[in-house]
Amino acid sequence: MAARIPELSLKAVQEPSERRLIEAAQQDPSRFAALYEIHFERVYAYVSRRLGHREATEDVTSEVFHHALANLPRFEWRGAPFGAWLMRIAANAIADRWRRGAREQSDALANDPASAEPSPEEIEIRAQLFRLVQELPIEQRKVVEMRFAEEKSIREIALALGRTEGAVKQLQFRGMQSLREEAAKVSGRSAALKTSQKKNRSGAANA
Repeated sequence: MAARIPELSLKAVQEPSERRLIEAAQQDPSRFAALYEIHFERVYAYVSRRLGHREATEDVTSEVFHHALANLPRFEWRGAPFGAWLMRIAANAIADRWRRGAREQSDALANDPASAEPSPEEIEIRAQLFRLVQELPIEQRKVVEMRFAEEKSIREIALALGRTEGAVKQLQFRGMQSLREEAAKVSGRSAALKTSQKKNRSGAANA
C-alpha cells in the first residue's frame, strides 16, 4: 500500500523550500498556485475573523492573492516569512473595505433627509479605531473582534478560543481599557493639532 502524501502546510514548508517556491513563481506566475495552496487557509481565517461574513471574506481573500500575484515580482526576500507579507496585504484590504463601507454608509445617509451625514472626522475615527484594534495583543484582539464585530456571546467566544468565560471577560476588559487609553491619546493629539492650526490661521489673518 502506497504511503499517503501529506498535504502542503505552513509547518511542512521550511524557509529554503518556500523561498524556492517564491523565486519559481516570480519567474513563472503559474507556479504561484503552490504558494496559494499553502497560505490560503491562514489568509481566509485571518480575514474571516475580522469581517465575519462569508461573501465579504471570500471577496477580500481573493483580492489579497490577486494583489500578491500582481506584486510578486517586486517581493524581496529579507528573512520575514512570505505569510507575514500576505497578512499585511490582508490587513490593508480589510481596512480599505471598512473605509469603503463607511463612505457608502455616508452616501446612503446623505440621500436620506431624515439622517445626519457622518463627517470626515467620524469616518477617520472609525479607521483609527480599526488600526487601534489591530495593535492589541493577539488574544485581546480576537476577543474584541469576536465580541463586537461578529457579535458573539461570551460563552461562544470561550468555546471558540478554548478559554473560560472569566478569562474571556478579563481579556475583553483589558482590550477595551487599552482602546480607551489609545483613543484618548489620539483625540488629544487631534485636538492639539486643531488648536495649532487655528492659531496659525489667526496669526496669518492678523499679519
